[in-house]
Amino acid sequence: MKQFLRQTVAALAILSLVACGGGGGGSGSGGGGGTPTPSPTPTPTPTPLDDYSAPAQIALTGDQVGKIVAQAAAQARQSGHPAVIAVVDRVGNVLAVFRMTGAPAGAKIPDAPDGNNIDIQGLTVPAEAAAIAKAVTGAYLSSGGNAFSSRTASMIVQQHFPPAPSTAGLESGPLFGVQFSQLPCSDFSQRFQAGGAGALIGPKRSPLGLAADPGGFPLYIGGVLVGGIGVLSDGDYGFDPNVLDTDTDHDERIALAGTVGFEAPAAIRADRIYVDGTQLRYTDSLYSSLFDVTGATWAQTAPALGALVAVRGYFETAALRAGTAYGAEASGVRAAKASEFADRDAFVFTDGSGANRYPLRAGTDAADVAQPLTQAEATALLEEAFAVMTRARAQIRQPLDSRAQVTISLVDTRGAVLGMVRSPDAPVFGADVSLQKARTAAFFSGSHAAADLTADPSADVQGFVAKVRAFLGDPTALTGTFAFADRSGGNLSRPYFPDGQVGNPPGPLSRPIAQWNPFTTGLQSALVLTNLGQHLQYVTGASATDTPQRCTLLPDAAPSQNRLQNGTQIFPGSVPVYRGNVLVGGIGVSGDGIDQDDMISFLGTNNAGVRVGSIGNAPAAIRADRIVVTVGGASVRLRYVGCPFAPFLDSSQQNVCQGL
Repeated sequence: MKQFLRQTVAALAILSLVACGGGGGGSGSGGGGGTPTPSPTPTPTPTPLDDYSAPAQIALTGDQVGKIVAQAAAQARQSGHPAVIAVVDRVGNVLAVFRMTGAPAGAKIPDAPDGNNIDIQGLTVPAEAAAIAKAVTGAYLSSGGNAFSSRTASMIVQQHFPPAPSTAGLESGPLFGVQFSQLPCSDFSQRFQAGGAGALIGPKRSPLGLAADPGGFPLYIGGVLVGGIGVLSDGDYGFDPNVLDTDTDHDERIALAGTVGFEAPAAIRADRIYVDGTQLRYTDSLYSSLFDVTGATWAQTAPALGALVAVRGYFETAALRAGTAYGAEASGVRAAKASEFADRDAFVFTDGSGANRYPLRAGTDAADVAQPLTQAEATALLEEAFAVMTRARAQIRQPLDSRAQVTISLVDTRGAVLGMVRSPDAPVFGADVSLQKARTAAFFSGSHAAADLTADPSADVQGFVAKVRAFLGDPTALTGTFAFADRSGGNLSRPYFPDGQVGNPPGPLSRPIAQWNPFTTGLQSALVLTNLGQHLQYVTGASATDTPQRCTLLPDAAPSQNRLQNGTQIFPGSVPVYRGNVLVGGIGVSGDGIDQDDMISFLGTNNAGVRVGSIGNAPAAIRADRIVVTVGGASVRLRYVGCPFAPFLDSSQQNVCQGL
């Protein structure tokens, strides 16, 4: 497989992405100089719901996309750093990819710390793919209540939080592993469709998952999230290992210039949000440090500074495109009908023609489970989890005391989706991630995990089974004897065990720290290595065939369906679902703080059991927090879930998960 990917890299030196003149006209909207300026379009009044307000349905026009690109290109030209610039809408549709004359062809992923590269470390990927991934990151991690950049992403996915030379010994970032989501092989994420009514249905996939390389920002109109911009000019696709200094990053400055007039509201930027007392980072650049780009126009930019380029599988017609309005049927995300979900605040994922992609249904695993989840039980699980969310105080949203907003996914033991629901303004990234979490919890709690992993064609993947069994001192591990929440599996997926404690060995599902960086996390990255290689060859034109819409090479649990169709996830926010002591599924939550995500899944499952009397959380005796590992003479217990201390907006109740 390594040779397979090396051939991809060699192809990059030969193949160039098709370039042609761009369409779209006019200078679009005005912008600002050194400080934020009024938005170019007035904001329609949001639709009032019961507990939330739906975001206004507005979208970027083609002229506005041209203006954003022109501003970024003007900054790049004046700074002497020609760039590849990508713009996407909120659900990931690529609206422009502009290659400036002299921009780098590729972007190199960092080497392993010890130089012994594995997975995708050390590879060079197309600059266009890197720019798109950064734009998707800015759009997907953000919402009307929080604006996160790819620099924010970098801060929350590393082995220590916050990442810096002086923070050794602290636990890993709260979204450790999220970079391996929105994968090009995901069965959830939509793919580009040429023409037709479904062309703009989202959420779309990313060519490289989520990015940790600075240079990706969200775009807003009147406080409404409408998309993201990503820039690659320096030939590197890495991360920031030290948040305590201030970088001069030209990718970031160029992208920031593109946001002029489309800035995130200052009150919701990441640097106004704290996680465990740590202030998040948004940008190391200031608007006052930029050149004056307010007069830049699309007419001045193309073809004088470069051209729009087609990117296979993402932007196949090199012409400026308008975005689709999030919340409209055509976006693939809309308000639920009364017949689809009882709560009036619910949003669902649709096919663009009116049909819910994931209607509530019963389990599909009757051949494996004596009593699969019924549709009524699936309904109770999602409704009760949604009800917990509406009461919960958000961690990552402004203003303070906002309600949490997440996506909730339910699967059976085969990983088949039994329903997905979300709040109106939940970050888009949480959709794919919540499904990864649900499937991961069900997978590692099931009797088939070891057999499935040892059936993978990769010896690397197969080897993780023996590592887990040796580490836990349990020759029967991964055969269903214990229930694993994502927090539990995440404990085993860190490059130090216990998490963050320098000098300790890695968890058995992680790479050792000498090889670890955000581009090779361990089993998580090894499972999808072949898929990523296939996709890179497709994007560059080296292969006529794209990666299948199913991640991993695990054996099928049902025809054309394995148990991890969109990959695994290794940060908290899911629990397995049981009928007595029998596994029947998994529920995953993503979009807010990890403790909030844990609480919504765990407490929602408990409340559903109280409501229907037949299902619930795993019996306490088999939860993974009963597993004790001896490391360096010390006994360490795995974690199961972690809930906020006093989480509700409507109650002063504390320790809400205790004793359940």
